[in-house]
Amino acid sequence: MLKVYANGDFVPQDQAVTSIYDHGFLYGDGVFEGIRAYNGRVFRLDEHIDRLYDSAMAIMLDIPLSKDEMKQAILETLRVNDLVDAYIRPIVSRGIGDLGLDPRKCPVPNLFIICQPWGAMYGDLYEKGLSAVTVTVRRNAPESLSPNIKSMNYLNNILAKIEANQKGGDEAIILDVRGNISEGSGDNIFIIKNGTISTPQVMNNLRGITRAAAIDIAQDLGYPLLETDLGLFDLYTADEVFVTGTAAEIAPIATVDGRPVGDGSVGTITKELMHRFGEMTQAEGTPI
Repeated sequence: MLKVYANGDFVPQDQAVTSIYDHGFLYGDGVFEGIRAYNGRVFRLDEHIDRLYDSAMAIMLDIPLSKDEMKQAILETLRVNDLVDAYIRPIVSRGIGDLGLDPRKCPVPNLFIICQPWGAMYGDLYEKGLSAVTVTVRRNAPESLSPNIKSMNYLNNILAKIEANQKGGDEAIILDVRGNISEGSGDNIFIIKNGTISTPQVMNNLRGITRAAAIDIAQDLGYPLLETDLGLFDLYTADEVFVTGTAAEIAPIATVDGRPVGDGSVGTITKELMHRFGEMTQAEGTPI
Protein backbone atom coordinates (compact mmCIF):
# COMPACT_ATOMS: atom_id res chain seq x y z
CA MET A 1 0.00 0.00 0.00
CA LEU A 2 1.23 3.48 -0.86
CA LYS A 3 2.20 5.82 1.96
CA VAL A 4 1.12 9.43 2.37
CA TYR A 5 3.05 12.23 4.03
CA ALA A 6 0.75 13.45 6.80
CA ASN A 7 2.01 16.36 8.87
CA GLY A 8 5.54 15.02 9.07
CA ASP A 9 4.80 11.29 9.23
CA PHE A 10 4.44 8.64 6.54
CA VAL A 11 1.28 6.61 7.00
CA PRO A 12 -0.62 4.06 4.85
CA GLN A 13 -2.97 5.88 2.51
CA ASP A 14 -6.06 4.54 4.31
CA GLN A 15 -4.79 6.12 7.52
CA ALA A 16 -4.11 9.58 6.08
CA VAL A 17 -7.15 11.23 7.62
CA THR A 18 -8.30 14.51 9.11
CA SER A 19 -11.27 15.71 11.15
CA ILE A 20 -14.63 16.48 9.59
CA TYR A 21 -14.12 19.91 11.15
CA ASP A 22 -11.15 20.60 8.87
CA HIS A 23 -12.09 23.70 6.90
CA GLY A 24 -10.62 22.12 3.81
CA PHE A 25 -13.41 19.54 4.02
CA LEU A 26 -16.10 21.94 5.22
CA TYR A 27 -15.41 24.84 2.87
CA GLY A 28 -12.66 23.94 0.41
CA ASP A 29 -10.40 26.30 2.35
CA GLY A 30 -6.93 25.29 1.29
CA VAL A 31 -4.55 25.00 -1.64
CA PHE A 32 -2.88 22.21 -3.59
CA GLU A 33 -0.61 21.42 -6.50
CA GLY A 34 -0.47 18.72 -9.16
CA ILE A 35 3.11 17.73 -10.00
CA ARG A 36 4.63 15.03 -12.21
CA ALA A 37 7.74 12.89 -11.90
CA TYR A 38 9.24 11.36 -15.01
CA ASN A 39 12.14 8.96 -15.27
CA GLY A 40 13.34 9.63 -11.73
CA ARG A 41 13.05 13.42 -11.94
CA VAL A 42 10.34 15.80 -10.74
CA PHE A 43 9.40 18.13 -13.58
CA ARG A 44 9.60 21.85 -12.76
CA LEU A 45 9.38 21.21 -9.03
CA ASP A 46 10.53 24.70 -8.05
CA GLU A 47 7.86 26.33 -10.22
CA HIS A 48 5.14 24.16 -8.67
CA ILE A 49 6.32 24.95 -5.16
CA ASP A 50 6.39 28.66 -5.96
CA ARG A 51 2.80 28.47 -7.25
CA LEU A 52 1.68 26.54 -4.16
CA TYR A 53 3.11 29.19 -1.85
CA ASP A 54 1.67 32.00 -3.99
CA SER A 55 -1.78 30.43 -3.72
CA ALA A 56 -1.35 30.12 0.03
CA MET A 57 -0.21 33.72 0.33
CA ALA A 58 -3.25 34.90 -1.62
CA ILE A 59 -5.60 33.31 0.94
CA MET A 60 -3.41 34.19 3.96
CA LEU A 61 -2.62 30.55 4.73
CA ASP A 62 0.70 29.85 6.44
CA ILE A 63 2.29 26.65 5.14
CA PRO A 64 4.08 24.90 8.04
CA LEU A 65 7.21 24.12 5.99
CA SER A 66 9.70 26.33 4.20
CA LYS A 67 9.90 25.96 0.42
CA ASP A 68 13.06 23.89 0.71
CA GLU A 69 11.49 21.68 3.40
CA MET A 70 8.44 21.19 1.18
CA LYS A 71 10.69 20.22 -1.72
CA GLN A 72 12.49 17.65 0.42
CA ALA A 73 9.20 16.28 1.78
CA ILE A 74 7.92 15.73 -1.77
CA LEU A 75 11.10 13.98 -2.83
CA GLU A 76 11.10 11.80 0.30
CA THR A 77 7.47 10.82 -0.31
CA LEU A 78 8.48 9.56 -3.75
CA ARG A 79 11.47 7.70 -2.29
CA VAL A 80 9.39 6.08 0.47
CA ASN A 81 6.99 4.79 -2.20
CA ASP A 82 9.79 3.80 -4.59
CA LEU A 83 8.25 5.82 -7.42
CA VAL A 84 10.14 7.25 -10.40
CA ASP A 85 7.13 8.03 -12.65
CA ALA A 86 4.31 9.50 -10.64
CA TYR A 87 1.67 12.13 -10.02
CA ILE A 88 2.25 14.09 -6.79
CA ARG A 89 -0.30 16.17 -4.92
CA PRO A 90 0.71 18.31 -1.94
CA ILE A 91 -2.38 19.61 -0.13
CA VAL A 92 -2.46 22.29 2.56
CA SER A 93 -5.79 22.81 4.28
CA ARG A 94 -6.71 25.55 6.72
CA GLY A 95 -6.93 22.90 9.41
CA ILE A 96 -9.37 21.92 12.11
CA GLY A 97 -11.78 24.60 13.31
CA ASP A 98 -15.48 24.90 14.02
CA LEU A 99 -18.59 25.22 11.85
CA GLY A 100 -18.03 28.93 11.38
CA LEU A 101 -16.17 30.42 8.41
CA ASP A 102 -13.57 32.35 10.40
CA PRO A 103 -10.10 30.97 9.51
CA ARG A 104 -8.77 32.32 12.81
CA LYS A 105 -10.54 29.37 14.44
CA CYS A 106 -8.13 27.03 12.62
CA PRO A 107 -4.79 27.47 14.40
CA VAL A 108 -2.84 24.63 12.75
CA PRO A 109 -2.87 23.90 8.97
CA ASN A 110 -2.89 20.32 7.76
CA LEU A 111 -0.32 19.18 5.19
CA PHE A 112 -0.60 15.99 3.16
CA ILE A 113 1.47 14.81 0.21
CA ILE A 114 -0.03 12.09 -1.98
CA CYS A 115 1.80 10.35 -4.80
CA GLN A 116 0.81 7.51 -7.08
CA PRO A 117 1.86 5.91 -10.36
CA TRP A 118 0.56 7.81 -13.37
CA GLY A 119 0.49 7.18 -17.09
CA ALA A 120 -1.09 8.80 -20.14
CA MET A 121 -4.28 10.42 -18.83
CA TYR A 122 -6.17 10.26 -22.13
CA GLY A 123 -4.87 6.93 -23.44
CA ASP A 124 -5.15 6.57 -27.20
CA LEU A 125 -6.80 9.99 -27.55
CA TYR A 126 -3.31 11.46 -27.82
CA GLU A 127 -3.17 9.77 -31.22
CA LYS A 128 -6.63 10.69 -32.52
CA GLY A 129 -7.52 13.77 -30.50
CA LEU A 130 -10.10 14.67 -27.89
CA SER A 131 -13.61 15.94 -28.45
CA ALA A 132 -14.25 19.22 -26.65
CA VAL A 133 -17.52 21.02 -25.95
CA THR A 134 -18.18 24.52 -24.73
CA VAL A 135 -20.25 24.69 -21.55
CA THR A 136 -22.67 27.22 -20.11
CA VAL A 137 -20.80 27.35 -16.79
CA ARG A 138 -18.64 30.48 -16.73
CA ARG A 139 -15.21 30.72 -15.12
CA ASN A 140 -15.20 32.54 -11.82
CA ALA A 141 -14.63 36.23 -12.46
CA PRO A 142 -11.15 37.32 -11.36
CA GLU A 143 -12.81 40.14 -9.39
CA SER A 144 -14.61 37.50 -7.31
CA LEU A 145 -12.13 34.63 -7.09
CA SER A 146 -8.86 34.62 -8.97
CA PRO A 147 -8.41 31.51 -11.14
CA ASN A 148 -4.73 31.75 -10.22
CA ILE A 149 -5.46 30.60 -6.69
CA LYS A 150 -5.22 26.82 -7.01
CA SER A 151 -7.62 26.18 -4.18
CA MET A 152 -9.27 23.02 -2.89
CA ASN A 153 -12.64 24.39 -4.03
CA TYR A 154 -12.89 23.11 -7.60
CA LEU A 155 -16.67 23.21 -7.89
CA ASN A 156 -16.54 25.67 -10.79
CA ASN A 157 -14.40 23.19 -12.74
CA ILE A 158 -16.48 20.21 -11.64
CA LEU A 159 -19.72 21.80 -12.86
CA ALA A 160 -18.05 22.34 -16.24
CA LYS A 161 -16.90 18.72 -16.33
CA ILE A 162 -20.40 17.50 -15.45
CA GLU A 163 -21.85 19.47 -18.35
CA ALA A 164 -19.17 18.16 -20.73
CA ASN A 165 -19.98 14.61 -19.61
CA GLN A 166 -23.66 15.20 -20.28
CA LYS A 167 -22.84 16.51 -23.76
CA GLY A 168 -20.53 13.57 -24.54
CA GLY A 169 -17.30 15.58 -24.65
CA ASP A 170 -13.90 14.44 -23.43
CA GLU A 171 -13.15 17.93 -22.17
CA ALA A 172 -15.01 21.15 -21.37
CA ILE A 173 -14.12 24.55 -22.75
CA ILE A 174 -15.05 27.25 -20.26
CA LEU A 175 -15.64 30.87 -21.21
CA ASP A 176 -15.24 33.80 -18.85
CA VAL A 177 -18.06 36.18 -17.94
CA ARG A 178 -17.23 38.33 -21.00
CA GLY A 179 -17.51 35.41 -23.41
CA ASN A 180 -13.77 34.99 -23.95
CA ILE A 181 -12.15 31.56 -23.85
CA SER A 182 -10.83 30.84 -20.36
CA GLU A 183 -9.62 27.25 -20.01
CA GLY A 184 -10.66 23.62 -19.83
CA SER A 185 -11.96 21.87 -16.73
CA GLY A 186 -8.38 21.21 -15.69
CA ASP A 187 -6.07 22.55 -18.39
CA ASN A 188 -5.07 25.57 -20.46
CA ILE A 189 -6.06 26.04 -24.10
CA PHE A 190 -4.02 26.91 -27.19
CA ILE A 191 -5.11 27.45 -30.78
CA ILE A 192 -2.99 27.49 -33.92
CA LYS A 193 -3.95 29.52 -36.99
CA ASN A 194 -1.71 30.04 -40.02
CA GLY A 195 1.34 28.95 -38.04
CA THR A 196 0.75 31.33 -35.12
CA ILE A 197 0.07 29.85 -31.69
CA SER A 198 -2.31 31.80 -29.45
CA THR A 199 -3.48 31.29 -25.88
CA PRO A 200 -5.58 33.34 -23.46
CA GLN A 201 -3.84 35.61 -21.02
CA VAL A 202 -3.64 34.29 -17.47
CA MET A 203 -5.99 36.82 -15.90
CA ASN A 204 -8.97 34.52 -16.53
CA ASN A 205 -7.26 31.12 -16.13
CA LEU A 206 -4.64 29.31 -14.10
CA ARG A 207 -0.96 30.11 -14.66
CA GLY A 208 -0.25 26.61 -15.87
CA ILE A 209 3.21 25.11 -15.41
CA THR A 210 2.75 22.93 -18.50
CA ARG A 211 1.35 25.98 -20.28
CA ALA A 212 4.64 27.76 -19.60
CA ALA A 213 6.61 24.74 -20.83
CA ALA A 214 4.60 24.65 -24.06
CA ILE A 215 5.28 28.35 -24.59
CA ASP A 216 9.01 27.75 -24.02
CA ILE A 217 9.00 24.94 -26.59
CA ALA A 218 7.04 26.95 -29.17
CA GLN A 219 9.40 29.90 -28.84
CA ASP A 220 12.47 27.66 -29.07
CA LEU A 221 11.05 26.24 -32.30
CA GLY A 222 10.52 29.74 -33.66
CA TYR A 223 6.73 29.78 -33.82
CA PRO A 224 5.02 33.16 -33.36
CA LEU A 225 3.12 33.13 -30.07
CA LEU A 226 0.43 35.48 -28.79
CA GLU A 227 -1.15 35.76 -25.36
CA THR A 228 -4.44 37.43 -26.18
CA ASP A 229 -8.23 37.36 -25.81
CA LEU A 230 -9.79 34.57 -27.85
CA GLY A 231 -13.42 33.90 -28.67
CA LEU A 232 -15.51 31.05 -30.01
CA PHE A 233 -14.90 32.19 -33.59
CA ASP A 234 -11.15 31.74 -33.07
CA LEU A 235 -11.77 28.29 -31.64
CA TYR A 236 -14.13 27.18 -34.42
CA THR A 237 -11.84 28.37 -37.22
CA ALA A 238 -8.51 27.19 -35.78
CA ASP A 239 -6.20 24.94 -37.77
CA GLU A 240 -5.18 23.11 -34.57
CA VAL A 241 -6.23 23.18 -30.92
CA PHE A 242 -4.52 21.60 -27.93
CA VAL A 243 -4.72 21.74 -24.16
CA THR A 244 -1.97 21.58 -21.56
CA GLY A 245 -1.91 20.47 -17.95
CA THR A 246 0.18 18.53 -15.47
CA ALA A 247 -2.09 15.50 -15.67
CA ALA A 248 -3.06 15.93 -19.33
CA GLU A 249 0.43 16.98 -20.56
CA ILE A 250 -0.07 18.29 -24.12
CA ALA A 251 -3.27 16.81 -25.55
CA PRO A 252 -4.71 17.50 -29.03
CA ILE A 253 -8.32 18.51 -29.63
CA ALA A 254 -9.87 17.00 -32.77
CA THR A 255 -13.41 18.43 -32.55
CA VAL A 256 -15.04 21.39 -30.83
CA ASP A 257 -18.83 21.43 -30.48
CA GLY A 258 -19.08 18.84 -33.23
CA ARG A 259 -16.92 20.86 -35.64
CA PRO A 260 -13.67 19.23 -36.83
CA VAL A 261 -10.52 21.15 -35.97
CA GLY A 262 -8.64 21.50 -39.24
CA ASP A 263 -9.08 18.17 -41.02
CA GLY A 264 -10.08 16.46 -37.76
CA SER A 265 -6.72 14.81 -37.15
CA VAL A 266 -3.85 15.77 -34.87
CA GLY A 267 -2.01 18.70 -36.48
CA THR A 268 1.67 18.74 -37.37
CA ILE A 269 2.62 21.60 -35.04
CA THR A 270 0.77 19.99 -32.14
CA LYS A 271 2.57 16.71 -32.82
CA GLU A 272 5.91 18.52 -32.81
CA LEU A 273 5.11 20.22 -29.50
CA MET A 274 3.97 16.93 -27.97
CA HIS A 275 7.17 15.21 -29.07
CA ARG A 276 9.39 17.99 -27.73
CA PHE A 277 7.48 18.04 -24.45
CA GLY A 278 8.01 14.31 -24.08
CA GLU A 279 11.74 14.79 -24.61
CA MET A 280 11.78 17.65 -22.10
CA THR A 281 10.05 15.69 -19.34
CA GLN A 282 12.39 12.74 -19.75
CA ALA A 283 15.52 14.87 -19.55
CA GLU A 284 14.74 17.75 -17.15
CA GLY A 285 13.76 17.97 -13.51
CA THR A 286 14.88 17.63 -9.91
CA PRO A 287 16.40 14.18 -9.27
CA ILE A 288 14.46 12.07 -6.80
